[in-house]
Amino acid sequence: MSKPDTPRARNEVAPTGDAQSSRGEVDAFLKHAKALRAVSGTARGRLVLALDATMSRQPTWDLACRLQGEMFAAAGKTGKLRVQLVYFRGFGECRASKFVLDTDELTRLMTRIDCRGGRTQIGKVLAHAIKENEREKIDALVYIGDAMEEDVDELADKAGQLGLHGVPVFLFQEGGDGAAETAFREIARLSRGAWFRFDRNAAGKLAELLSSIAIYATGGLKALKARDRAGDRLLIEHLGKGR
Repeated sequence: MSKPDTPRARNEVAPTGDAQSSRGEVDAFLKHAKALRAVSGTARGRLVLALDATMSRQPTWDLACRLQGEMFAAAGKTGKLRVQLVYFRGFGECRASKFVLDTDELTRLMTRIDCRGGRTQIGKVLAHAIKENEREKIDALVYIGDAMEEDVDELADKAGQLGLHGVPVFLFQEGGDGAAETAFREIARLSRGAWFRFDRNAAGKLAELLSSIAIYATGGLKALKARDRAGDRLLIEHLGKGR
């Protein structure tokens, strides 16, 4: 027999303010749990962290080392994010580490690198990411730098290739070089990534964004939306502009 068509069954009690509050807490908990499942399930993200290690970057190198540790704190706890360090410096030197799960190991690698004079080699970084993605899927490329001394059209071509293969490039620019900003924004647009300012006075915001990128690399947009932190929302907003 169907229930009476009334606003509320006789024995049903209307929720009190405390019950509504408890329900809100439960909903928040379930939302958080959903985010964790999205990240800690079967996904195993691969992310390339690329750094300009030319002499102009020396003053903020320690900050980059610290931020990368915070960047992977959220995803690193799941043991699902593999990170490769790529850097360039000096006369044509551009090197890549193996992919690691241990963020402490990545920090040790970074602290052994000293900055040296030289021109930018962003093209090599993008070409390296293309080759790595051919071997095994890369979920994101993060680049931190302050200058651009290469052919923009060549960089744009490589960025477009990454975009076609679903590898977004997230660029963090230190300083206010106009040519670099133009190139970085175009790389972000063509790869369907995002461009941000790398400001040592906003380390907290940077750490949030880098953490969000780590979550994105392991669980995609679904994981970002489920976790729903300030950095996650900002990253989603910037991703939307690049698509």
